Amino acid sequence: MALQDTSPYDTPRRPRGPIALTLLALLGAALFIGFVALGNWQVHRLAWKRALIARVDSRVHAPPVAPPSRNEWSSVTAEKDEYLHVRLSGQFLHDRQTLVWTATDEGSGYWVMTPLRMADGSIVLVNRGFAPADWCGRDGHCAPGPDGETTVTGLLRMSEPNAFMRHNDPAHNIWYTRDVPAIAAARGLQDVAPYFVDADASAGKDAQWPEGGKTVIDFPNNHLSYLITWYLLALMVLGAGIYVGYDEYRLRRARSRRLGGGAGGGRGGGP
Repeated sequence: MALQDTSPYDTPRRPRGPIALTLLALLGAALFIGFVALGNWQVHRLAWKRALIARVDSRVHAPPVAPPSRNEWSSVTAEKDEYLHVRLSGQFLHDRQTLVWTATDEGSGYWVMTPLRMADGSIVLVNRGFAPADWCGRDGHCAPGPDGETTVTGLLRMSEPNAFMRHNDPAHNIWYTRDVPAIAAARGLQDVAPYFVDADASAGKDAQWPEGGKTVIDFPNNHLSYLITWYLLALMVLGAGIYVGYDEYRLRRARSRRLGGGAGGGRGGGP
């Protein structure tokens, strides 16, 4: 007698039940809606980032203007004012200077933050630029800066909070961020603007430190790749849903044919 192959792999898979199909449908709908929402959010973020880059670029390359005055300080915001190209005049207070640790393409060193007292008595902290760690020498005496009335052009920047891993230590004169209120308090400065100014590079090629014009303007813009990713995931979920739906239709149709054929065979017998 011939043996029959009764391998379980020859048994057709049964269609999913209504509970399983409902759960799959809910999961698929939630994933699809979520991915589409994330893609739409990235579309808005892309438009915002492009507008920000265009706005900053127009400010950086515009002719310098007067910085916000004392009666405008309360309304200064990053969105409205940061990277504004400004010109200001006054006298540097070199005895109240602050060195802030940093790293640039020149290596490790300092931002040289020097208060500039303007004609109305208000003070703006000016980042005169980068200086290497050995700029002040072993005796701690830094090279003298501009004396008398001085005009500075540069980019308006907002005060920086403490770094994530490193915190300023005013008591020991250790600084890692350009925190305007903290520096002003440590140096006993009054009527200080809530922003600072990154000085432009010197017009002439001068080997003397500090070196201005070192502002890094870099706004990562990966939103296009993000939105493509989210939309592709949404399409994959939609494709998976179509495949599951077609597979269920095929299984149910095949099962219906088998059941119909078996019932017909049972009714067709006779002597």
